[in-house]
Amino acid sequence: MGPTRIAGLLAGRVHYAWVVAALMFVVMISVVGVRAAPSVLIVPLEHTFGWSRATISGAISLNILLMGAVGPFVTALLQTLGVKRTILLALSILCAATILSGFITEPWHLFATWGVLVGLTSGLGGGGLAALIANRWFVARRGLVVGILMAANASGQLVFLPLMARIAEGGNWRAISFVLGGAIAVLIPVILLLLPETPRDVGLAAFGASPDEDRAPTTPASGNPITVAFGGLARGVRSLDFWLLSGSFFICGFSANGLVGTHLISYCMDNGITEVAAAGLLAGMGVFDLFGTTMSGWLTDRYDSRVLLFWYYSLRGLSLIVLPFTGFDWISLSLFTVFYGLDFIATVPPTVALTNQVFGRTAAPVIVSWIFCGHQIGAAVAALGAGMIRSATGSYFGAFFISGLVCLLASVLVMRIARRPAAVIAAE
Repeated sequence: MGPTRIAGLLAGRVHYAWVVAALMFVVMISVVGVRAAPSVLIVPLEHTFGWSRATISGAISLNILLMGAVGPFVTALLQTLGVKRTILLALSILCAATILSGFITEPWHLFATWGVLVGLTSGLGGGGLAALIANRWFVARRGLVVGILMAANASGQLVFLPLMARIAEGGNWRAISFVLGGAIAVLIPVILLLLPETPRDVGLAAFGASPDEDRAPTTPASGNPITVAFGGLARGVRSLDFWLLSGSFFICGFSANGLVGTHLISYCMDNGITEVAAAGLLAGMGVFDLFGTTMSGWLTDRYDSRVLLFWYYSLRGLSLIVLPFTGFDWISLSLFTVFYGLDFIATVPPTVALTNQVFGRTAAPVIVSWIFCGHQIGAAVAALGAGMIRSATGSYFGAFFISGLVCLLASVLVMRIARRPAAVIAAE
């Protein structure tokens, strides 16, 4: 049963845009879940091969960095090669790379598989895909859709960790690669059968549009994807708002994916908590993130995005500063899990909304991807830096305290975004 027939069966009840959003939710939660798997491998790899945490963190840092660096080019491919073909290509490479990672025996194997190949293909899970789908398939509820899809981005990094940690704790950490590779293999035919390119391909206008307005083109945009990607960057760098958005998102990645997503399990283990229990805390964050980021999307449709970002970064910074002083008892860790989970990537919907406001929704997906690149650079810096601090001092205290301080800096930066008259912004 193809998408056109399903759209016909759903007519009058559910717009097919929500089916596409659901498919993209599954794609993003799966892709980013694979990318995050090395966080449960830090200790098993250290014990199996005697590799230092700095070495293992280096591969994870490369993984995170490449995810951001290729994001603009992946988004350009989505716009030129097409959404379905780009997703199928990325999933096929990711499946092969993940299975190959089960055979590593040397550090360069780790860097080649989990670092390079998984990092490159997981660029699909960045903000560009979420922005493209929301702008192409929705006129109403764009903020909500971005919130839902980016909740998948964060939750994919967290909710599968307990299962992977239990596999690793059983001494068969290589099985993680085969389980994840199999899951991606199952997803490929689902996308092949059910994902249309545009609303018009199933005889519809975008959700919330009248039948005669806001129809997406029936074919991918023409042009070289490299030219499209760098064209978006060229437009962005001329704007102060781009640098403010990128700088604040650098700090978002620094404090979330790079620090908490990568090192919280190890930090908890340093304080006498088992790997499975620590992974359960991250999984809990993933569950609360589904609510927090979705709610952030709902709020973004209604309130000033700058004010939302101010509170998100301020509260995140305070929580990171307080955590090392809690003693890591279960009450404080549970409170941190709930609080930080709600805030984990709630920054994305208002950041995307501000990018749409400044640059327009046609150009926004590629520019969002460049801003997301800043996010991943920040995450890569924190993933490597925290590992180095832990190796040098024997503690993660400094890493968490520094991260909290820079989050407070971000809360100040975001209040300056898009403060000039609209005519000045449009002229940039």
